[in-house]
Amino acid sequence: MHHHFYTYIYFVLLAVNNSSITVTTVTDSEPMIFNEDAIDEFIENEIQQGFPGAALIVIRFGQVLKQSVYGYKLKYDENATIIKEPQLVTLDTMFDLASLTKMYATNYALMHLVEQGALNVDDPVKKYIPQYSGCNPKNECRETRLIKDLLTHTAGYAPSVAFYDPASVPSDLFSQEKNKTEEIIETKLEFQRPRGGDQIPLYSDIDYMLLGLVVEHISGTSIDQYVANNIYHKLGLKHTLFNPLNTNNNYQKSNFAATELNGNTRNHTISFPNVRTHVLQGEVHDEKSFYSMNGLSGHAGLFSNLYDMSILTQIMLNDGTYEDVKFWSKNVQDLFLTPYPYDPTFGLGWRLNRNKSLSWFGLHASDDAYGHTGWTGTCTVIDPKYSMAITLLTNKRHTPCINGTFDGEKYETGKYGKIMTLVYESMLLHKDPPKKL
Repeated sequence: MHHHFYTYIYFVLLAVNNSSITVTTVTDSEPMIFNEDAIDEFIENEIQQGFPGAALIVIRFGQVLKQSVYGYKLKYDENATIIKEPQLVTLDTMFDLASLTKMYATNYALMHLVEQGALNVDDPVKKYIPQYSGCNPKNECRETRLIKDLLTHTAGYAPSVAFYDPASVPSDLFSQEKNKTEEIIETKLEFQRPRGGDQIPLYSDIDYMLLGLVVEHISGTSIDQYVANNIYHKLGLKHTLFNPLNTNNNYQKSNFAATELNGNTRNHTISFPNVRTHVLQGEVHDEKSFYSMNGLSGHAGLFSNLYDMSILTQIMLNDGTYEDVKFWSKNVQDLFLTPYPYDPTFGLGWRLNRNKSLSWFGLHASDDAYGHTGWTGTCTVIDPKYSMAITLLTNKRHTPCINGTFDGEKYETGKYGKIMTLVYESMLLHKDPPKKL
């Protein structure tokens, strides 16, 4: 099997003997060393062992240091057979971001709305969604839920609800249509647990489905339109969008990294009305997004590629601006990066590296690093201490699924932390800097 990767170093002042160590003087005091061989060898080895495909971009001090792709965007057919001519990942391949949607669509929209004064995170949800009201017999009331409860995953919702599967939910919660799902979430869906002042966060897609609806209610436009008009188009991003196979987008399946081999059936062990059974490529995997929200949801549904992700992560390193466009100010960004007291790995939406319990940050990310992961195999780590952002996009679910487990889950590349560790080590950021004489 042949494997390749492209590495573009955009600013090379000194290349040492054509090896991949590149020394670039950013400031007089800090020469930049980057030995990427260990990263490439590690991922290539896992591709040879069976990991499907990956794409990695590293930006530092506003420059692209590494942009590389590995393996295959399409490798298997729906029978879990390796196809005759597997399609290689390319630099512009688009990936199903899964829960990175929560940050790079919904959170960006919310931060932008806070900046404009159109949203206050301390407000009740009901201020923005008037029909969000009503109490259960234990006197748990929607009226008491604040925007920030959703952002910190402390509102009390279940992690997930299978609205799309009539066998999994009561009939009044069944929906395969966005307007109906919206009505269910806003007026019918119960809390799974109370909300206390010392609530430990419980990560929930429902929180972000509701936050996406908040964006829609405030703006009067759908979530995809809001982020396209207010963020992506202003940055000139062409590959970051929802429902990318809609005919007006000019994309086809071959532009995307494939995910599950049998739709949402987990190797034909799950069934519900309209379940897909084909290899998913360019259609959002997430069931709630695809079946119940028409692909337009605050928790999942966004697609993007390496280049666009490098710009989206750079906005955070720039405290809310990019070139001459200001999306939010530093105080808004600081608010969203404030640790939640009872679990400091949660900011407002962002996951924080404050107590080193999230392995996907790797061994060397600073205490100030933050980011998010996505179920399909995506991860971003943004580290302001080093002015660096790392985006790792994989299609780890594009592998055979045995007893509910995807083969791609066993590889370190799909667990992210090892790759993040190697990126820091390739720049010697794991050692204390030499003391200045």
